[in-house]
Amino acid sequence: MIALEALKALLIGVVEGLTEWLPVSSTGHMILVDEFVKLDVTPEFLALFLVVIQIGAIMAVIILYFSKLNPFARTKTPDERRSTWRLWGMVVIGCVPAAVVGILLDDWVNAHFYHAYVVAAMLIAYGVVFIALERRNARRFAAYARGVESGVVKGDVPRLADGSLDPDGLFAVRTVDDIDWRTALKIGCFQVLAIIPGTSRSGATIIGGMLTGCSRTAAAEFTFFLAIPIMFGWGLVKIVKYIAHAGLAMDSTEIAVLVVGIVTAFLVSVVSIKFLMGYIKRNDFAPFGVYRIVVGVIVLGYFLAKGLAA
Repeated sequence: MIALEALKALLIGVVEGLTEWLPVSSTGHMILVDEFVKLDVTPEFLALFLVVIQIGAIMAVIILYFSKLNPFARTKTPDERRSTWRLWGMVVIGCVPAAVVGILLDDWVNAHFYHAYVVAAMLIAYGVVFIALERRNARRFAAYARGVESGVVKGDVPRLADGSLDPDGLFAVRTVDDIDWRTALKIGCFQVLAIIPGTSRSGATIIGGMLTGCSRTAAAEFTFFLAIPIMFGWGLVKIVKYIAHAGLAMDSTEIAVLVVGIVTAFLVSVVSIKFLMGYIKRNDFAPFGVYRIVVGVIVLGYFLAKGLAA
């Protein structure tokens, strides 16, 4: 019994670790997983589990970026410490819109919008947005490359290790340290859109980042950092609610499920974050847009067929 539930938790942890950071909507994938991999636990524990495993995912960000995010590092100069504190300030500003809207509307949105058809629609809609946005970026980069070649673009031109043009050079905000409070607030407003299931928190903030002039690298990293207070805060809320309802007692199966899910989400998150940051150095987000559309069609088709068969 414990082994079977732990195996299910392992699969859910893999899905969480992959889809939390890639802009493909963890909710959209969890809806499909829940159809075929149902944990034999209480509804209250399941709600807790699906949020708490995100803590495993967010620990991957903290460990991978610990040096950058740690303002107390002895190896940092005073200027570097100030820069780190400034970055945390931008993260706090970026979290304000989602925190306010989430507290006020989360239960209402879940009651009215947590539906497979809404998730499918958001998967497809944001897939189209990613494709359209990257096509625009491709046209801009082509014009930028011609400008560099002809000498119209002067000054320091960012290049990759092999000498080719760095795609991030196209954007005004090239690194996460260049994000100011206005940009952080705008990205935070895009994060609010993720309250609608199927949107993808990382997808919404990456789109918001690029629309406000951030490079793919800056948008992705800021997305990771925004998740730290949001996901820890939401996890704490769920834990408090669970304890208030069911107390601290958990049986051996529930403990095994939690441990396996959290550890798996952490390990897979490390891999997916490293993959994404390496991938976007030379590629864009258009393939993720195509993938979202495919998954959206699968979700829509499956639940339509299920409804007709009922």
